[in-house]
Amino acid sequence: MSKIAFLGLGVMGFPMAGHLKRAGHDVVVYNRTSAKAAKWTGAYGGSSAPTPREASHARDFVFSCVGEDDDLRSVALGESGAFSGMAPGAVFVDHTTASAIIARELDREAKSRGFGFIDAPVSGGQAGAENGQLTVMCGGDRDDFAKAEPVIAAYARSCRLMGPAGAGQLTKMVNQICIAGLVQALAEGLRFAEAAGLDPQAAIDVISKGAAQSWQMDNRHKTMIAGKFDFGFAVDWMRKDLAICLDEARRNGASLPVAALVDQFYGEIQSRGGRRWDTSSLITRL
Repeated sequence: MSKIAFLGLGVMGFPMAGHLKRAGHDVVVYNRTSAKAAKWTGAYGGSSAPTPREASHARDFVFSCVGEDDDLRSVALGESGAFSGMAPGAVFVDHTTASAIIARELDREAKSRGFGFIDAPVSGGQAGAENGQLTVMCGGDRDDFAKAEPVIAAYARSCRLMGPAGAGQLTKMVNQICIAGLVQALAEGLRFAEAAGLDPQAAIDVISKGAAQSWQMDNRHKTMIAGKFDFGFAVDWMRKDLAICLDEARRNGASLPVAALVDQFYGEIQSRGGRRWDTSSLITRL
């Protein structure tokens, strides 16, 4: 079993760190709000540390799951950051959905200090984290990935190396681009069914057996019909992710007309007080 530090105990990190502890690893956690760290140790055992640096001291692996690029840079490179506490040969695995730019930056810095770095954003949401059924898309060196993959397996149903540093984040961008279009299409289909005088549930029951089926359709149509959105992947988070996608597209020349339009729609949802609503709340603007 490995000595692990886990940095960031939000809705994803909290259960992910718990799966590592249940798998038998020696886990030290850090969270910016110490009360959350105390809650985690109360639930799972293990221990907590007051800074990322202290949490990461003499650990085989350091995992992080924070908010965005600046949060990640702070927890890794700040005055009391994890990189200053890590030993040569260790591996830093970042589960934050962030830019490919920060992933490459941290990879270069890790190499200069003699340890590995894997960017490893996840898909599957809070339910996937709690059930240990996340999809993990990774970027980094093959040897570092080979070390980390058996540990990541504690909460992953799928884990794949996509290429060098940054490739995991680029793959997560593909994921979010696809989701944006799917949710908007599902919202439009449900509203069309209602306007046409159909029973929306009956319509979904039929078309979900054919080519229109998707995870979003299977898992979100009932709550969309019921108008319930106080759960799931928040609009604020999706806009953050789409901003990363659109910024990367400006660099690589990809055209993302649907993603850009749906991003604007999410802006409307935010202005109507839906910042923490699930992404399926797109239907409310129709």
